[in-house]
Order: sequence, then structure tokens, then C-alpha cells
Amino acid sequence: MIDSIKSLSHQFAADTVATRRHLHAHPELSFNEYNTARYVADQLRAIGLNPQEGVANTGVVALIEGTKTGAGRVIGLRADMDALPIREANDVSYKSTVEGVMHACGHDAHTASLLSTARILQTLRNEFSGIIKLVFQPAEEKAPGGASLMIKDGVLENPAPGAMLGQHVAPNIPVGKIGFREGMYMASTDEIFMTIKGKGGHGAMPDQLIDPVLIASYIIVAMQQIVSRNRPPASPSVLSFGRFIADGITNVIPNEVKIEGTFRCMNEQWRAEGLHRIQKLAEGMAEAMGGICEFERVKGYPYLQNHPELTRRTRASTVAYMGIENVVDLDLWMAGEDFAFYSQIVDSCFYRLGTRNESRGITSGVHTPTFDIDETALEIGPGLMAWLAVEELGKE
Repeated sequence: MIDSIKSLSHQFAADTVATRRHLHAHPELSFNEYNTARYVADQLRAIGLNPQEGVANTGVVALIEGTKTGAGRVIGLRADMDALPIREANDVSYKSTVEGVMHACGHDAHTASLLSTARILQTLRNEFSGIIKLVFQPAEEKAPGGASLMIKDGVLENPAPGAMLGQHVAPNIPVGKIGFREGMYMASTDEIFMTIKGKGGHGAMPDQLIDPVLIASYIIVAMQQIVSRNRPPASPSVLSFGRFIADGITNVIPNEVKIEGTFRCMNEQWRAEGLHRIQKLAEGMAEAMGGICEFERVKGYPYLQNHPELTRRTRASTVAYMGIENVVDLDLWMAGEDFAFYSQIVDSCFYRLGTRNESRGITSGVHTPTFDIDETALEIGPGLMAWLAVEELGKE
């Protein structure tokens, strides 16, 4: 079936590119993917499917049922649809038409790719048994994550997938190559917000003040020992602070300081313990220095675990489809991804589709104003995902 799938992926390549460019030019932010969802549903209806709209408000789900004799399994395929609040700097014909909003993480490519995967599988439905569940998901970029909301709306039920596959563009991997990693792959993501309160005043009279700038500085430095001295050595973890607002002037100490940061790890037990220690240290140190720390944690995504056996199978199937020279190993990545919610419930594999092309200057990372992809990847992605799904349908 490989040849048939490759032929169809090639046949649909122009449509895949056109779809991606349409989505790229009309991006929508997390939880607001109304036009995108309608577009996706219309495309699915055009190939004879009956999509379910409004899942988690803007999500779309559809089923492709194989007609070949046999029980088969249920395999879920996921693409995310939301864009980012970034002003695009690329000068291309499909540049974003929405000021300050851009598909800077490749979700346009994911959605376009899965739509063409659907076309391939619908065309070949007489060649397999089982069910393919297409999941077009909103709000990957914003907590609590569209995946968690779709799960609450029953996306992993009726029918329940025996495995979930997700694909993400990779601007650090050359186009034509696919990346895999078994086990721990991406980190949990929690956001930390602290307001350190003291007593401000004239900088020349520190003895009459409770300096929140000094307190906040000590807290940030001291917190690093939580990761370095308390984290299990085999468990990757990062604590970073990217926002520190002390809105005084040269000789005025403010009444309060605001700090914002992120805590990331790959162990749920350490995640809970680390956050407890972070809060306890911040509140205790502020109190010991005469101030107050108001601490808020915004719970993010869990860590992403690629099921080892499933990942080994999908890797082997990719070798059969692409050749061993085009399959690469991935490093641990401390970024977050809400596909992790699926991976905590059902056997899952999240792999990377190479989109880098240095000769064409396509090298920018995700979440940057100049991000783009080599669109030849859009002939590879749909066919590969279709092949992986069909292969998994035949597994016990």
C-alpha cells in the first residue's frame, strides 16, 4: 500500500500547499478558531465525511471507517489549528492578513497535512479495516490547552482510540527527514506569578523601608537551588524567570515587584514537589525579610511521554516508508505541548516532520516573526501519517 499512499500524497500535494497557504493567510488565536474550524469541516464534508463540530467549542472530529473485512482498531490522528500573537515579518504571497497574528508554530501545516491525510485514507478505505479518528484541535498554545478540553468533551471515547499519533514541524531538522524519541520527550509547563510587597520610598532612606526589589532579587537567586539541590538528578527540570517589574526610578523604591516565570520538568511527582518548594521558599523568604509574597501558579500541560513500543513501531514503519537514512533521533526538549494530555491517557507517539532548508534560507525557529517551512514537507507529511495509521490499524 506504500506506493498507493505515496502516489496519492503526491497527487494531493498542490491542494495541501494551497490549504496551508489559505490557513497561513487567515490565522486565528487560541479558542477563536471559528473560521478555521468551519473551513476544516467544509473540507471534510467535501470528501464525504460527516464531521462533528463544536467539540471544545472550536474543535472538529471526524471518522473514516475502513470497509475491508476484519475488526481493526481505532487510531486517533491529531492536528492543532491555532496561531500566535506575533506580527509576521515574512514577505510572501501568503503572509498573514491579520495584524499581529501569525501561524508561527506550523499549525497551519499540521491542519493542511491532516486534511490531505484524510483525503488519502478516505480514498483507500476499502483497503483497511478499523476506524481512523481525525482530531482537529483548538488552542494548543494557551492554557488549559485545547487537548484537555477536547478530552473533557469525550474525544477519546465513542470510539476510544487505541493509539494517538501527532505530527509537528521541525525547523531544526532538514526537510525530508523525520524525528522520533521514545519515552520522555517534552516537558510539563507551569507558569509562576509572584507579587512581592514591601514598603517603598526614597532610595536614600532604605532603613525606613521594606525593599521589595531586594527581597525579590534574593528569592530569584535562592530559587535556583531548588532545581540544583532538590531535583532528582535523572529528572530534567528548568526554572526560569523572564519578567521582573520593579516600577520605581533611580531614587524611588516601589511598594511592590512583580515576577513571572516558568517551571518545567518530566516527572509528575517532582513537578508537584518542586512547585511546593518554590512557593514555600518565596513566601518564607519574603516574610523573613519583612515583606509579603503573593504566589500564583497557573497549571499548564503535563510532560509528553512517547509510548516506547508504539514509537518503535511507528519508527520502523517510517523507515519502511522513507528509508532509514531519513529517520533521525530527537533530543529531550524542554518546550511544552498539550498533546501530552493524550499521552497521559492513551498510548501515543508525537514525532517531528523536518521543514528546514538552509539553501532557501528557511531556518527560523518556531514562535519567531520569520518562521516558515519548506513546503515540500507537505507532500511527505500527509502520506506518512496515512501510512502510519494504516499500519497501526493492523496491530493487535
